Amino acid sequence: MAQGRGSATLGGLLAVCLLLGVVAHIADAETHTVDWSFNADAWSKGKRFRAGDVLEFNYDRTKHNVVVVDAGGYSTCSSSGRTYNSGSDHITLGSGTSYFICSLKSHCGMGMKMAITAN
Repeated sequence: MAQGRGSATLGGLLAVCLLLGVVAHIADAETHTVDWSFNADAWSKGKRFRAGDVLEFNYDRTKHNVVVVDAGGYSTCSSSGRTYNSGSDHITLGSGTSYFICSLKSHCGMGMKMAITAN
């Protein structure tokens, strides 16, 4: 019987270690304040992003919005994704490339779009 209790303790210890690793990864996440303007893609150049990081978009909601799109929407400036329009949006990055555009007044076509790759 003692052997069974030891296995349960080891399993519990493993679960705690795994949970601490997840919490540590979340604690390492950074918040990046985005320069959401007509040259937004230039803002992201040279920066490193990780899954779990948060992008903070601050803008005048009467003039702009943020739309999460796929690669096709990014290339063609078509807004088929989720639209944010609070003027102070916080979007958590997943792993891979995330695409953002402003869908108002042809702003995307004037350079108000951004692709972010998170590892």
